Amino acid sequence: MPFLELETNLAAERFTEALAERLCRAAADILGKPRERINVTVKPNVMMSVGGSMAPCAQLTVSAIGVVGTAEQNREHSSKFFDFLTKELGLTADRILIRFYPVESWQIGKNGTVMTFL
Repeated sequence: MPFLELETNLAAERFTEALAERLCRAAADILGKPRERINVTVKPNVMMSVGGSMAPCAQLTVSAIGVVGTAEQNREHSSKFFDFLTKELGLTADRILIRFYPVESWQIGKNGTVMTFL
């Protein structure tokens, strides 16, 4: 059950719901998870800087069970997410950061229990 949070200082007017849908599909392909399990949040207009600059930038946080736990996995994921984000947002790679967080099944609640028991 991956969670993706895209934060950017780009204006909300640049985005439609379609971006969240495209990010969901891309994440399903990149992480090898069913689209129905992907959770996406897009936060535009965030006051943020990358490398000390307030120039247009973005940060993607990816939290998931079992697919972001190694450097090798994340190197592959990173390359694919950067391809997606540079095209979708019109930013250069040096203005985008990605943070990967592995989580355990007992750390995600769903349907009144945790994923461990589903």
